[in-house]
This record gives sequence, structure tokens and C-alpha cells, in this order.
Amino acid sequence: MFLKIFYQFFLLGCTSFGGPAAHLGFFKKHFVDNLKWLSNERYASMISLSQVLPGPGSSQVGFAIGLERAGIIGGIAAFLGFTLPSFLLMLLLALTAGQLSGSALAIIDGLKLFAVVIVADAVLSMAKSFCKTMALKIVTFIATLILLFLPSLNAQVGLLAVLAVVGYFYAFSNVPSQQSSQHTYPNWPVLAVFIGLFLLTFAALPTQIFAEFYQAGALVFGGGHVVLPLLQSSVENIQQETFLTAYAAAQAIPGPMFTIASFLGAIAEQTNPVLGAAIATLAIFLPGLLLMWAFHQQWQSLIALPRFASISAALNAGVVGILAAALYQPIWQSAVHSVLDLVAVVAGFIALKWLKPAIWQLLIAFIVFGLISGSL
Repeated sequence: MFLKIFYQFFLLGCTSFGGPAAHLGFFKKHFVDNLKWLSNERYASMISLSQVLPGPGSSQVGFAIGLERAGIIGGIAAFLGFTLPSFLLMLLLALTAGQLSGSALAIIDGLKLFAVVIVADAVLSMAKSFCKTMALKIVTFIATLILLFLPSLNAQVGLLAVLAVVGYFYAFSNVPSQQSSQHTYPNWPVLAVFIGLFLLTFAALPTQIFAEFYQAGALVFGGGHVVLPLLQSSVENIQQETFLTAYAAAQAIPGPMFTIASFLGAIAEQTNPVLGAAIATLAIFLPGLLLMWAFHQQWQSLIALPRFASISAALNAGVVGILAAALYQPIWQSAVHSVLDLVAVVAGFIALKWLKPAIWQLLIAFIVFGLISGSL
């Protein structure tokens, strides 16, 4: 089971361009629609939990899918599979300081357009599943508008907080009142490990790299795009140009943007860059994964209760709004730059919905398109 889960996530780790929102679209298409490892409702609850925890959202959702499939072994397999490709690429870039060629950039442009199609399909299908009532449709519409006009971390966190309060008092779900037979307590030993490691980072540790990157992973909300300023203020002895180079590289490769830590760790640990990259990567991901593990089962139990089911329904509708806003900014704006790009996206979406090709076939088509358009 470990190898099977690792293989499935490794494939996605090699092809998942476009950032966290795109990753969630890939996960839904692959694990919910195709493999049917979990239901739409279960998947949406994982997303809503990841939204209220610090750490890398898409990696936390992938980790939760592995937990759901095969316990902690499955979670570890999912994390390793999804993270390994980008870790190796970022390490290679740090070691060689190589520049992307014109062909590589053209391929990435094609894959960004592919991500637009995948996320658009995910937004549409999730809206059908989680916006069945007029009240939930209104929630999604308002959430999308707010995040389009206020595309900030504070707006996203504030929106989810407001939705949780509204969902507590207004019944968005028709779950009957019942006594949950499952426990509603977090995994206390795992939560204690998270807190203990966080406290230890303020003490003298054998490696300062672990402390700096663990603190960043424990404190950052909003994913890879907002981890850069926190790392700049917490990681010592790295020039600003290096941070910007790492950030640009993390956006240009598949997989989680938190592997920016792989690049920075290799630069920071000049005597053993591979070890530095490994420590930094583990440290920045570990807090979010520990929190997901600690609260994963509790979240599933709580949403079986009427009030929490209503909160979950409101958060799920808000998540659809978040994805819809992210579809425009940054995914659409970073990928579609010409009429030809727009035609490719529309054609790809029509093909996906009506011709229903295998994902790898559509992926290859966009790679070819990127190479052709890049040569024009």
C-alpha cells in the first residue's frame, strides 16, 4: 500500500504545476473522480480543515488523503511522493545555479495553461456538489467577489472566520440532531510533539536551520506565496536576491511551493548542501503535517454534528469561492497572455468535458502546444 500511494502522488508531484489551488484541482480529479479513494464531501472537509491550519495547504490535503487511505504510513507515502520531485529539482537548481532554457520555459507555459483547465473543471464540479441551495450559492458568490477585490491572506482568513460564525447560527445543512459516537478530541500525543518542537526551536539546537524553517512552517497561513516574507525575516545569512531566485524557481517547477526551503537550505549549508536541503524541507513541512494529523480525525467527527455540519457546509462553499477567485488570480493571470492562450484553454476545457481524454493525454497536448507557441 505504501508503494501504491507513493506512486500515485509521485506522478502528481511530477506534473502538478500552478500552485496550491491547481494542486487541489489535480487531487480532486485524480483521487476523487478517477480513483474514487474518497468522496466529494470527505475531500472538501480536508480542504476546509487545511484552510484553518498553518502550513502548506495542498500538501496537507495530500497528506490527509494518505491518512484516510492507509493511516500514518499512507500519509508519509503521500507526502514523500508529492514532495520528492520538486525537492530534487530545487536541490539541483541550488547546486548548479542553472538557468532554464527557452524550451523548458515554453513547456512550463503550456503546463500553466493545463492547470487553468484543471482548476476550472474543479471549481465547476465542486460548485455542483457543495452549492446545492440558494444560500450556499450566495455564500460562494460573495466569497468570490470579496477575494477578487481583496486578494489577501487577511481577507481569506477573515472570510473563513465569518463563515464559521454564520454557519454556527444559520443552518446551512439538514443533518439531523444526533449524538456522535466518535471521539471529538484531537490526537494529543501528536499535538504535544508539534508544541514541543516549536518550543525547542527557541532553545539551542544542533542545527539552526531546523529551528528557522520549523518556525516559518508553524506560523505561516496561506501557503507558499506568503512564506517568502516570513523566511526573509527569520532565516539568517541569505541575501535577498537568493530569496527571490528561490521563489521564482519554486513557482516554475511542479509540486508544493514550500520546497523553496530545499533551495534555501542547500544555500545556507554550504559544507553539506544536500543535508541542509533535507533538514530545511522537513522542518518547514513538519508543523502543518503534524497539525493535520492531530486534528484530521476530530474534524471528521465534528462535522457529523448538526452545528459543525452547518459550519462545514459554509466553509465548503467558501472554499469554492476561494478556488474560483484563485482561478482568476494568480492562475489565469499568470498563464493566459494572448488570444492563442485563451483559445487553447477553451479548447482544452471543451475536450476535457466532452471528449473525456485521459489526463496524461491532455497534459501532453498542452506540452506540445507550449513548445509550438514558444517557437512562434
